[in-house]
Amino acid sequence: MRSPLGHRADWRLLLGRRAFVFLFIAMFVSLLGTGMNFAGVTWYVLEQTQSPVKVSLLTVLVMSPGLVVPLVGGVLIDRLDRRRLGIVLDVARGTAVLATAVLVRAGHAQLWHIFAMTFLLGVGFAVYWSAVNALAQEVIPRGQYATANAGVLIAIQGGMMSGGSLVGFVYKTAGLAGILTIDGLTYFTAATCLFLLRRGRVAPQSLREQDDAERAEMEAPAASSVAAAAHDDPLGIPAAEAAPEAGFLRDLAEGARYLRGQPRVLALGLTYACMMGGVVSSNVLLAMLAQEVLHSDARGFGMLEAGWAFGAVSGGLFSGPFTEWLSAPTLLIAALVVLAAGHPLFPYVGSLAGAVSVNAVFGSCRAFAGVLSQTGIMSIVPRRLMGRTQSAFAILSTVLQVLMSLTLGFFAQHVSVQMAFFVLGLIYGCAVLAAIRARDLAPEEPAGPLPAVAD
Repeated sequence: MRSPLGHRADWRLLLGRRAFVFLFIAMFVSLLGTGMNFAGVTWYVLEQTQSPVKVSLLTVLVMSPGLVVPLVGGVLIDRLDRRRLGIVLDVARGTAVLATAVLVRAGHAQLWHIFAMTFLLGVGFAVYWSAVNALAQEVIPRGQYATANAGVLIAIQGGMMSGGSLVGFVYKTAGLAGILTIDGLTYFTAATCLFLLRRGRVAPQSLREQDDAERAEMEAPAASSVAAAAHDDPLGIPAAEAAPEAGFLRDLAEGARYLRGQPRVLALGLTYACMMGGVVSSNVLLAMLAQEVLHSDARGFGMLEAGWAFGAVSGGLFSGPFTEWLSAPTLLIAALVVLAAGHPLFPYVGSLAGAVSVNAVFGSCRAFAGVLSQTGIMSIVPRRLMGRTQSAFAILSTVLQVLMSLTLGFFAQHVSVQMAFFVLGLIYGCAVLAAIRARDLAPEEPAGPLPAVAD
């Protein structure tokens, strides 16, 4: 089967790479703990305060660091060894969570302790996932980006689904202290996996020659000017004039200048950000759909979540075969069209079983769109600029998530759930337009056989 990058997608080849296996385990374990933490803390705060406002504050505390922290985090990701940065973040978050678990176990925890822990986790989250995506680009062969992104999505959804299925039992038997203890240990387990991922230190700035060599191989040397450009920086700066020791502001300006000069990367980033804005904010509506429209209880809500997770995992597994039948841009646009057109109709599904099935389809479409948009970004952006690029899109995604969450909550409360789902479809419609723009900006593929992939 062909991946969106034009190479054969091979799970055996990818799973035979030590670095990817440890990266996959690290993300799965980390998300398992994260899923348990968020659900457990949400229930604990609601149980202690009986205040939906206090519960919504948890979401604000988790998301708000994503509006500012990635500005600094993106530069750090492109300056420091990404594996070591991930280890430091995991150890720091694990320590904060275990310290809170001790307070809860001793009966000394106050609400502000829980909120402080949540905020610190949000700060780490704002840097960690951009760092892990950049690390994945480093350790995965270019021809396996699509399969690797599918694996990452499976790790995320599988971890969250496993954590969600365990949280009720653990909370009932061990309370919040037990959940936080498990979550804290998962961070240290993830840090161990990153430690074993590879040896030595790799500075992102040292990857310039590798980026240049791959870009020169991909570009057709039709003219001497094109061949010469293959040795220049993506920003138009000759490699000899590069300044890895530049200060923070210069690094920030360099990343911004790169994005301004790469409209296709911007279009793919906007596609991903709009999609994630819809995915995250839709959680505001799902519980109301289960309760008010489908007249179900918490079990129905859980079934809707399980349907989504099942669809997302399945979509990750089958994204490769689908790109054998459809081109990557066509599949990306088709998946987003289903999300844009389907969500306004979602509230009119008459049964819980039907709603679970439809949500599974939505989960699959989210998987296709996520894998293909991230693969497109990875295939274009140089490794040494990946941290700043991912962080810029993380900020945009966070802004959209906050705005959409507030907007959907307003429409659901003051207008109707049906109208709120219509508004949700509009954000996916914006993703469709951005994906079409990215497709139109794509260079024409050269004729001839596809290049072989070197292991």
